[in-house]
Amino acid sequence: MSQVKQVGLLAAGCQPWNKDVCAASGDRFAYCATLAIYVYQLDHRYNEFKLQAIMSEHKKTITAISWCPHNPDMFASASADNLVIIWNVAEQKAIAKLDNTKGVPASLSWCWNAGDAVAFVSHRGPLYIWTISGADSGVAVHKEAHSFLSDICLFRWHPKKKGKVVFGHTDGSLSIFQPGSKSQKHVLRPESLEGTDEEDPVTALEWDPLSTDYLLVANLHNGIRLVDSESLCCITAFNFPSAAASVQCLAWVPSAPGMFITGDSQVGVLRIWNVSRTTPIDNFKLKKTGFHGLHVLNSPPKKKSLSSHSPTKNHHTSSTSEAVPPPTLTQNQAFSLPPGHAVCCFMDGGVGLYDMGAKKWDFLRDLGHVETIFDCKFKPDNPDLLATASFDGTIKVWDINSLTAVYTSPGNEGVIYSLSWAPGDLNCIAGATSRNGGFIWDVPKGKMVTRFSEHGKNGIFCIAWSHKDSKRIATCSGDGFCIIRTIDGKILHKYKHPAAVFGCDWSQNNKDMIATGCEDKNVRVYYLATSSDQPLKVFSGHTAKVFHVRWSPLREGILCSGSDDGTVRIWDYTQDACINVLSGHTAPVRGLMWNTEIPYLLISGSWDYTIRVWDTRDGTCLDTVYDHGADVYGLTCHPSRPFTMASCSRDSTVRLWSLTPLINPLQINILADRSWDEIIGNTDRAVEPGAPPLLCGKVSRDIKQEVDKLSGNPRGKKLRWFSECLSPPGGSKNLWDLVAVIKGQDDSLLPQNYCKGIMHMKHLVRFRMSKAQELTTVKMSKFGGGIGAPSKEERLKEAAEIHLRLGQIQRYCELMVELGEWDKALSVAPGVSMKYWKKLMQRRADQLILEENDDVIPYCVATGDVKKLVTFFTSRGQLKEALLVAQAACEGNMQPLQLSTSNSSSNPDGNNTEDYNELLHRVSKELAEWYFQDGRAVLAACCHLAVENIELAMANLIRGNELELAVSVGTVLGESAAQATHYALELLARKCMTVTTWDLAASLLMMIPNNEPQLVKLCAFYPGSTAEINDLHEKCNLPGVEECMQLAETAQANGDIFETIKYYLLSAEPEKALPIGIQIIKDQMSSLDWTLDSVCPFLDLLSYIRTERLVLHKCSEVRNELLILSGYAGALLAIRREYASIVPALYEYTSQLLKRREVSVPLKIEQLSEELDAWRACTQLVNKSTDELSYTPPSGSQRTVYSTLLSRIKEEPLKGMIGLDYVTGSNLPSHSDVHISCLTGLRIQGPVFFLEDGKSAISLNDALMWAKVNPFSPLGTGIRLNPF
Repeated sequence: MSQVKQVGLLAAGCQPWNKDVCAASGDRFAYCATLAIYVYQLDHRYNEFKLQAIMSEHKKTITAISWCPHNPDMFASASADNLVIIWNVAEQKAIAKLDNTKGVPASLSWCWNAGDAVAFVSHRGPLYIWTISGADSGVAVHKEAHSFLSDICLFRWHPKKKGKVVFGHTDGSLSIFQPGSKSQKHVLRPESLEGTDEEDPVTALEWDPLSTDYLLVANLHNGIRLVDSESLCCITAFNFPSAAASVQCLAWVPSAPGMFITGDSQVGVLRIWNVSRTTPIDNFKLKKTGFHGLHVLNSPPKKKSLSSHSPTKNHHTSSTSEAVPPPTLTQNQAFSLPPGHAVCCFMDGGVGLYDMGAKKWDFLRDLGHVETIFDCKFKPDNPDLLATASFDGTIKVWDINSLTAVYTSPGNEGVIYSLSWAPGDLNCIAGATSRNGGFIWDVPKGKMVTRFSEHGKNGIFCIAWSHKDSKRIATCSGDGFCIIRTIDGKILHKYKHPAAVFGCDWSQNNKDMIATGCEDKNVRVYYLATSSDQPLKVFSGHTAKVFHVRWSPLREGILCSGSDDGTVRIWDYTQDACINVLSGHTAPVRGLMWNTEIPYLLISGSWDYTIRVWDTRDGTCLDTVYDHGADVYGLTCHPSRPFTMASCSRDSTVRLWSLTPLINPLQINILADRSWDEIIGNTDRAVEPGAPPLLCGKVSRDIKQEVDKLSGNPRGKKLRWFSECLSPPGGSKNLWDLVAVIKGQDDSLLPQNYCKGIMHMKHLVRFRMSKAQELTTVKMSKFGGGIGAPSKEERLKEAAEIHLRLGQIQRYCELMVELGEWDKALSVAPGVSMKYWKKLMQRRADQLILEENDDVIPYCVATGDVKKLVTFFTSRGQLKEALLVAQAACEGNMQPLQLSTSNSSSNPDGNNTEDYNELLHRVSKELAEWYFQDGRAVLAACCHLAVENIELAMANLIRGNELELAVSVGTVLGESAAQATHYALELLARKCMTVTTWDLAASLLMMIPNNEPQLVKLCAFYPGSTAEINDLHEKCNLPGVEECMQLAETAQANGDIFETIKYYLLSAEPEKALPIGIQIIKDQMSSLDWTLDSVCPFLDLLSYIRTERLVLHKCSEVRNELLILSGYAGALLAIRREYASIVPALYEYTSQLLKRREVSVPLKIEQLSEELDAWRACTQLVNKSTDELSYTPPSGSQRTVYSTLLSRIKEEPLKGMIGLDYVTGSNLPSHSDVHISCLTGLRIQGPVFFLEDGKSAISLNDALMWAKVNPFSPLGTGIRLNPF
C-alpha cells in the first residue's frame, strides 16, 4: 500500500521555444512544457477545463504537437532526441513510436487526407511522411520537398486540397507543393526584402478554410499578408496600429468566416481581424508579456442553455430598442466579436483559454515554470508560501492552498540552482545562479537588493542563509570555494576544496558549524569560530561526487549526504563514522530532507525519477513514489506542517504530498485519547530499533504545552491542533474554523484569512460587504500587491460587484458612474427609486456614453428575481457567486420590485424565506459536489458545514476517506454528528486490524455506544495465541475462548442461531460457525420476500472469521459459498449506495466464482446477468444525458426485475453515504506510474491500491467502495480487503 499520498500538483507552464506547442480538438486542448505534454479536458457538468493527463515519454525538449484532424483521441508529438510518438489521450498511452528520425523533427503535422500518416521535417528538409498502420506503413520521403536554401520555420497541409502543402522559411519566403503542378520554392518574400539577404522569419502560416488557394502569412517584422498560392501574388497587406507591433502567432476563427485573430510578440495583445479590412476590428491587452502561440477551439464549449430570454451577445443588435442608438457606430462596431475560445500561450509560460465573445478568461494557468525546477523551500514564518527556483531564470512564490503564483522574480538570471529564504519575517530570498553569481531578492518590493560576485562567472550550486545568525550567507561553487559572507557582502571565510563544491548546510544546533559536499566524494565539516580554513572533520566513503548534505534537526551531530553513487550516507559527527548506507536509488541522489518531528525519517529524491522514504534506524526503504516524470531535485517541508512535503523536478512540476500515513498509528493514538507517552517522546526513545513513531519536534511540544495550560476538557482543542499540524493544506484549517463557528466560538477569534475560504452562511454577506468598502477606499501601498496588483478601476469594479450581490443598488450605481459605465447604473437605478433613476438620467445627459454592456445580473437584482439569477450563475458554473446571492436573499436583502401597487399584497413569485433557504442549501450542495468530484473532500465538507448540514459534511469526509479528520471533527461537534462519527470509527478500527494495532482498534470501538457486535467481530478476526485472544476478550468484556465454546453449544441447543454463530466465531473452532451461518442465509434467500437487511448481519458476522481458518482446505466449499454470497450481497449494497463504478465488477466476480467452484447456492448465473442488465437499463436514465443516441428505454421485463431488486435492497440508512467514494488526489495525474485496473481494464487515475498478490491493482476509490460492501478481496482468495 503506497504510504505517501499525492495531495497537490502545480502544473508547468507552456514552453516558449518551439512553434507548434499548443493544440486543441473538440473539448480538449494540450500544451507542451519542455519535457511533458499537459492535456486538459472540458468537464461538461461544470463547464470548466481540468487537467486530464500528463504525457511524459519524451526525455529531451518537445518540439511540436499536432492533433489528429479526424480522431479527437489522437495526437502526435516530436522531440529533440529524434523521436515521434503517437498518443491515445483517452487511454493515456503511447500507441506508436518512431525513433532515430533523420535530423531533429522541428515541425510536425498530421496529413489531412491520408488517414494514419504524420509528416515531419527538420530544419532544411526533406519532408518525411510516416504512415503508422496499414499496408503501406513506414517512412517515405516527399518527392519534391527537400534541399531548401533557408531553414523551415513551420509547414501546413491544406485541409481540403489533397496533398497541397506550404512551408515558411526563416528568410521570409514560402515554398508551395501540390500534386500535378510545378513546385514553387522560396517564393512570395515580403517586397521590402527582395534583393537583400536580410532574414525575416515566417512566424505563422494558415490556409484560408474557405478557399483552396488563399493563405494567411505573418512575418516577424513585415506583418501579415493574405496571399494567393496559385498566382503567387499578395492580395491584402494588413496594417498595425503601431509600427512597434509584431505578430507572433495567428489563427482563423472557424465559427466566423473571414475572421482571424493574432497575438503580438512583445506585449500580450490579442487582435481580431476580418479579411475585408486592413486594420484590426478590436484589440485586447490580455497580459504584459508577449504571445507565443494561439489556437482556436473548433467547437467552443457549449454553455448550458439558459431560459429562452437570455440576452444576446451581439450588442449592436439592440439598436432598434427604445434607447436612442449611438449615432456614430464606429466602423469597428459594425462587426460583432466572434464567439469562440482561443487557447493562448505566452512567453512567460502562462496558458489560458479566452472567451472572445464574453471577453473573459475561462481558464488561466498563469506563470508556470517552463523548465527544470531545481529547488523549493517553504517560507520560515508562513507554511502556505512555497518558493521555487528554476532553470528558466526565475524564482516564483506560490500559495499552496490555491496553487497559484503570488510573486515572481524579475527574471533573466540565467539558470537558478538554489534558493534560501531569509530567517523569520525578513521577506527576502537569496538565489544562486549558473553564471551571474548570487543575489538577494526583496520579495514584496519585487527587486534585487544585493548581488554577490566573489565566485566570478563560476556556477553557484547552493546558497544557504543561516537561520541561527541572520547576517550570514554561505555559497558554494564550481570554483572549489565555500564562501561565508555577511549579507552586506563582507567575506568572513573562504574554504578552499580540491574540486567543485555542490552542497552546504548550516548545523541546526550550532550556529558556527557548516557541512559541505564536494566533487572529490568527501563530506567536510567546518567550524567558523576558529580562524583556520581547514575542515574540522572529513568524511569519506561515497564512491562518486557528493551533492547535498543535510544536518538532522533532531539528533545532534547526525548528518546525511546524497551522492552520484546512488546512495545516501548517514554520518555521526561525534563518532567520526558512517552509521548507515541507504541503497535503493538507481541514479544520482539530489533532493534530501529530514523530517522535523520523527527523528529517523529521511526522504530522498533522485535522477531515477523516484522519491524514497527511509527509516534510518535500520536502513529500510518504507516507500517509493513514482509519480514524477523526471529527475527529482528538491524536497522540503515546513516545521509547523511537518507531514506535508513539496517536491520539484526536471518535469517542471511541483507536487505536494502527505506523509501522515507513514506515522500510523500515531494519529489514531491521538484520536483514542492515549497518554502523551504514546504520542510525544524524546529523540533517544524514538530512535531505538522497532520503537513506534513518536513526535519529537518543536511543534508537537508546543501543542502539548498549550493543551496542558487549558482548564476543563481540552480534548476538542487537542484534536484540532494536532489535526491542523498533521493534515495537508487544502481545507482542514477552514473546516476547523467552521466547526468553531458552529460550536458558538466568538467571531473575533477567527483568523485573518478566514474570509478567503468558505465562510459560514451567517458571515458570507457581512465579510463581503466589508471587503467592498475596503476596495473602494484603499490606496495601493507603495509595494503593490504582488503579481498584477489590481488598478484602481479593477478595485472599484470589484467593490461594485460585491455591493451588487449584497443588494446595495445605489452604491453600485454610484461606483458604476465613477467608472464611466453609465448604462449599467441606469438600468439598475429604478431598483432604488424612480426619483433616483430620473436624477441619474439627468446626470447621464451631461455625459457621453462609452460603455454598452448589458449583463443580466444587475437587472435580476433590481427586480429581485433571485431564482433566475441563481440559475444563471449555476449554469455558468459560477457556484460561489450563486451561493453569495442565495445567502443575501435569505437575509432579506433582495426584494421583488413592486411597480403596480394593486398586487403588492400577494407575491406572485413566491420568493419567500423558505424558498430562499431551500435555494441556499441546493447551491451549497452543488458547490460541495464540485469540490468533492475534484478530489477535494475537505472543502466539500466545508460547504456543507457553512450551511450547518453536518450529516453531509461528515459523509463527504468519510467518502473522501479522511477518516481521522471525520472522527476528530465529529467528536468535537458531538451529538449532531454522532451517527457518522460511529461509522468512521468502525472503518478506522478496520484499518487498525493489522499486526501491531489490535488493541487500538478495540479502543476505537469502545468509543461507540452499544458496541458489542463490533467488538465481537474484532475478537473473532484476531489471529493471536489463545492467551492473547483471551486478553483481548477480557479487554472487550467478552467471555474467554473456552466459555464461548460452551455458550455456543447452549445457544445451538436453544435454537438461537445468531448467538450460536457469534460464540462459535469467538471459540477455538470458529469454522463450526460457517455451515450454520451459510445454511440460514441460503434458507432466507430461497424465500420470495427476503431482503438485504435480513441476510447482511449474518454475512457480515461470518466475514470476520479468522483468515487462516477460512482458507483451510476442509472449509473450501463453505468458503466458496461465503465468498459468492458476500459478492452478491455486495453488488446489491453497491446498487443501494450508487457505487456505479463497481456494480458490474461485483456481479462479474460473483458469476466467475459461481462458474468455477463447486457450490450449491440459490443463485443462477443467468439471474445475475439479467439483474445486471436491468440495473444498467434502468439507471442509464439517471447517469447519461437523455440526448445520447444510444439510449434505449428499459423493457418491461427489465423494469420488473429492477423493481424486485429494489424491494430487496431497501433504503440506505446513512443517507449521506450514497454516491461514489473519491479520495484526495484522485484527479492528479501521475507522470510515469501507470497501472491498469484489474476490475475495469482502464488506466487508474489517482491513487492505486495493490491486492494481496502484490501485482493486481485497482484504484483506491474502487477498493474503498468494494471493502464497504464486500469485505473479501476481488481475487477470490478469502482474504479481507483493508484499503482504509
